[in-house]
Amino acid sequence: MRPLRLGTVALGVAVLATVSGLATAVDRADRADRADPDRTRAASPATPHSTCLTTVEGSRATASCHNPYPETDLVQLHVQCAHWWDVGADSARVEVGAARYVRLTDRCWKEIRAAWVTHERP
Repeated sequence: MRPLRLGTVALGVAVLATVSGLATAVDRADRADRADPDRTRAASPATPHSTCLTTVEGSRATASCHNPYPETDLVQLHVQCAHWWDVGADSARVEVGAARYVRLTDRCWKEIRAAWVTHERP
């Protein structure tokens, strides 16, 4: 059997101390969440938004949005074109009521660099 070197022992102690510290921090956070259940709700957005799926096919972008919440949501599709001479576009804001579904489309002359949806409360 080989004798342990001081560096190996020090490294092992450092690893154990780090793991022990992380476990303690996680345990404290877990106990804090159980003690205050509203804390987890505060971390989520105060105003829930519609769920939107954005797809890009060639030069056309489509956003399909569904609002499962009782509050109305305003959605707007933004398209950034790939070429400098091709002007990007922003759709009109569309109101998505409770349990409603909307589809927004827009396009570029050529390729699309990015497409995204923004949300706003009326």
